[in-house]
Amino acid sequence: MLSLSNLLVEKEIKNSFSIHFFEDKEYGQLSTYRLTYNRILLINSGIGEVMIDTETFEISADTLFLVAKGQLIHFKPNSKFTGYELSFGDCFWERTPSSANNCKAVLFNNASANQTIPLLKENNDELNAVFKSLLYEFKKDEYINQLDAMAAYLKIIMIKIANVNHSLAKGFDSYENQLYARFLELISKNYKTSREVADYAGLLGISARKLTDLSKRCSDRGAKELINGQILAEAKRTLQFTSDPIKEIAFQLNFATPDQFSHFFKKNTQVSPLDYRALFLSIGV
Repeated sequence: MLSLSNLLVEKEIKNSFSIHFFEDKEYGQLSTYRLTYNRILLINSGIGEVMIDTETFEISADTLFLVAKGQLIHFKPNSKFTGYELSFGDCFWERTPSSANNCKAVLFNNASANQTIPLLKENNDELNAVFKSLLYEFKKDEYINQLDAMAAYLKIIMIKIANVNHSLAKGFDSYENQLYARFLELISKNYKTSREVADYAGLLGISARKLTDLSKRCSDRGAKELINGQILAEAKRTLQFTSDPIKEIAFQLNFATPDQFSHFFKKNTQVSPLDYRALFLSIGV
């Protein structure tokens, strides 16, 4: 059975950025981390499984994993991989040219939709070349503008990942896609305090109906569904990996009462928060 005390918080990294190359990095014991930074894993080879929030993924060659800050990640025992691990925070991302902002917003603010991306060999080779150059820059002795140089490499990586995922690459620079990317960014920052489509529409300067139509065109999901999805993801993480009482979780997510939270959770998952936690613990990992 999974121990709720197993949850660890990712350690702080200098300048909110790091990149490493691992050769057969192995995981002998199960440790679950809540990420403080966004993470990209470029897997060249490997075996085993990694669990991100509630989903389990096979570790295999020529694969990208995109894991957003706040998500939970743990590797199953005896899993291992060869490849790159890149982590970056929002303050480091602010150094990248603004032309890449849409890529970051769609890839990481809606990370569950793009959690894993299979790569063709030529895409994998191309990304490996950029990751290798970025790692070389990262390992250099510190110099003026080094962080800006690394941020430029990160921008290139994000654009190439978006281009690999054709559904994401399509129309990145259009006005509608910029609005959608901004909507996702606003959800990631405000979902604990704002659950109404009209609130986000007001921040974007458009009508609630237009925001719903925009969301459906860009993601095949309604605006309300995306907002609720962010709330549910955080509720599930908290239920799974903490022993916080239901009333405390309801308070954290800004519900008026525990009953209101329980009703919301059951309506969207078909089980109560208590039953969800009990089911998860009985299954274990």
